[in-house]
Amino acid sequence: MKYDIVIIGGGIVGLATGLKLKELQPDLKIAILEKEDKIARHQTGNNSGVIHAGVYYKPGSLKAVNCRKGYQQLIDFCDREGVKYDLCGKLIVATGKEELLRLENLYERGKQNGLNKIKKIAGSQIKEYEPHANGIAAIHVPYTGIIDYKEVSEKYAEIFTRRYHGEIIPDSKVVDIKIGNNEAVVLTQDNYYTSKFVINTAGLYSDKIAALTQKSLDVRIIPFRGEYSELTSEKSYLVKNLIYPVPDPKFPFLGVHFTRMIHGGVEAGPNAVWAFKREGYHKNSFNYTEFWESLAWPGFRKVMRQHWKMGFGEYYRSYRKTALVKALQRLVPEVQEDDLKTGGAGVRAQACNRNGGLVDDFLILEGRYVLNVLNAPSPAATASLAIGETIARKTIAKLIPAKGAKRKVLTRSA
Repeated sequence: MKYDIVIIGGGIVGLATGLKLKELQPDLKIAILEKEDKIARHQTGNNSGVIHAGVYYKPGSLKAVNCRKGYQQLIDFCDREGVKYDLCGKLIVATGKEELLRLENLYERGKQNGLNKIKKIAGSQIKEYEPHANGIAAIHVPYTGIIDYKEVSEKYAEIFTRRYHGEIIPDSKVVDIKIGNNEAVVLTQDNYYTSKFVINTAGLYSDKIAALTQKSLDVRIIPFRGEYSELTSEKSYLVKNLIYPVPDPKFPFLGVHFTRMIHGGVEAGPNAVWAFKREGYHKNSFNYTEFWESLAWPGFRKVMRQHWKMGFGEYYRSYRKTALVKALQRLVPEVQEDDLKTGGAGVRAQACNRNGGLVDDFLILEGRYVLNVLNAPSPAATASLAIGETIARKTIAKLIPAKGAKRKVLTRSA
């Protein structure tokens, strides 16, 4: 089967990319290959459902630019297509004096990213926003919201297939990519697809797919499991909307927090532990090959040596509920062990470079016939339409010589 473009991975970024390509060039023949029987089964379908505003990200970074642009595109899309969301706002709370400078830096960063409505909140004002929260100062971010990204993905897929006649092919695990004369051949376990261009949005396996066409990669995907608890229904009143701590800038994780969910209930967490399997959603999930692949990567070994204390603390919270409760009580002192029940878990595809850096920004590697998205963690779901548009424009620019100079490139955006 021949296509103009084959996209590998049916998560929210792959689906948004397919949708944006069709909006820009409706006559392109596009297939999205998904190894599972349904779309959005992994990172997209197992996240906390937060619409991020962009307060955390370095001004000018791909995360900051795409989050701000994608935020508005997502809101407009949901309004137009009838997808439920709630811009409920959140508090980022400092509970100790050592966090005040970092909180001030976050405020300034948010302003630089165009969040003009964020507000500094004195400790005495916190209970006006979250009656049961504790802290000495906070930032109120009214832009932040909650949503179900699986529903968003399903709507992307519906429009891509029904309105634009794109194809989503499930149960299609990619095993190889062969580059030929002016085309690529994508092989799955039981079929093959010829394409002028291939886009890799395979998430937890994006480095594996990239390695099929790139001999040397300086990054590897290291899976980190985020384990959530939930407040019992009797204690959900303790959290009105979203309550976050001040994050440590040395790590790409936001720390344990409280998140009201769009379909009801309140999540508490997550911790962030190295997962011994790329799709390891349980404490006992283990894959021998993937475990040793992570451990053999020199960059990850350096991360472990540098940050072993933090890593130990995350595992301790994973296995000792009292430790998790203690961390949560810094934000909401009334929370007790009996107020928590086991929640869900997700696995983050975190790119780690050879030198021991956990890649903080989005990472896209371009080739003549293949584009690899190698790091797209949070806020990728919020920013999905913006990331998809960026990838779509890069891809169309690559296709123009192959399609002929007379081809008209549309520029309409969602």
